[in-house]
Amino acid sequence: MVTQEKIKKVLESYDKSNLTIGTLGGHSALDVCRGAKLHGFKTVVVCEKGREKTYERYYKSRNGKGIIDEIILVDKFKDIVKKDVQEKLRELNTIFIHNRYFWVYCNFKEIENKFNVPIFGTRNMLKLEERDIAKNQYYILQKAGIRIPKIFKNAKKIDRAVIVKVAEAKRGYERAFFFADSYKTYKKKSSSLLNKKIINKKDLNKAVIEEYVIGAHVNFNYFYSVLDEELELMGTDTRRQTNLDGLIRMPATDQLAALKFVKPKMIETGHVAVTVKESLLEKIFGIGEKFVAATKKLNKPGIIGPFALQGAVVAEEGKEDIVIFDVSMRIPGSPGTMFTPYSGYLYHKSISYGERIAMEIKKAVKNDKLGLICT
Repeated sequence: MVTQEKIKKVLESYDKSNLTIGTLGGHSALDVCRGAKLHGFKTVVVCEKGREKTYERYYKSRNGKGIIDEIILVDKFKDIVKKDVQEKLRELNTIFIHNRYFWVYCNFKEIENKFNVPIFGTRNMLKLEERDIAKNQYYILQKAGIRIPKIFKNAKKIDRAVIVKVAEAKRGYERAFFFADSYKTYKKKSSSLLNKKIINKKDLNKAVIEEYVIGAHVNFNYFYSVLDEELELMGTDTRRQTNLDGLIRMPATDQLAALKFVKPKMIETGHVAVTVKESLLEKIFGIGEKFVAATKKLNKPGIIGPFALQGAVVAEEGKEDIVIFDVSMRIPGSPGTMFTPYSGYLYHKSISYGERIAMEIKKAVKNDKLGLICT
């Protein structure tokens, strides 16, 4: 098992003047590597065969351009736990930045127990994003006193618009979410998806039935500095989803016609930078601070570095409130957060997540505190 003591020994063996920042080839790798290069670190990306051109060719470091210094090519992403891959990462003095790809394509237990490479962030909290385990994201949100949608444990109790969060049968990391407003519509829609083998019975039984929140969807992207014991708001954005985005751009009558032939899908394909009213910022920081405090109580040292609370701003009785329905316990997938003004208000220039991570690692090296931010 990979313990904190083992990670500290690895860090002790590293040449701190020659560190490399590494990540998996997808999700937020370019953002991470750009930030690393801006602060003088080398970069390495672990790529899966057939998906490496972005890193090996288009953004490869050459002639003063590019940000990817080296790639490690593997047959499958999950091969990152193989002995030779880990040895190569340690030879490069790698601090690894985990992302959603890392936890989707690799095995939770193998990463927790076999990946003997320092990870920037909280290694054993990523699995809490999953909705079918104990003390998951809903548990943390409730303990933090953060408002979440009403959850229906029994589909027969549905009495309002709900979204049923169920995984695809073929790709468990993707979503086959569907809407319902009663047990009758739940049965009709779930039966259709089951018959078409888009979902399976096992995943449907584990699905979360959640009140559909009517409001402006916003992702609140934070960074908690363990070194400074301070919460920062990196930026705010919203999701672009296919084919839902295409459907909602059609007039209502045409939507109804189109729905005879296609069903809505909510596969994330991008993000759009958005801003929020300045009067909401105190509330946004407030829920972020509550979340950090709750993670510290659950699992010390709590959340390290990037995380996001994803939800909606709702209007009720003349006031606005925030309802959170999803949590990212690591760097979010949107590189566009730097194009909102919030990091600039703090640092006098807008910075990306990748740059902020590199800044934290650089400061930890200077103060001999890498062991505080790596697990």
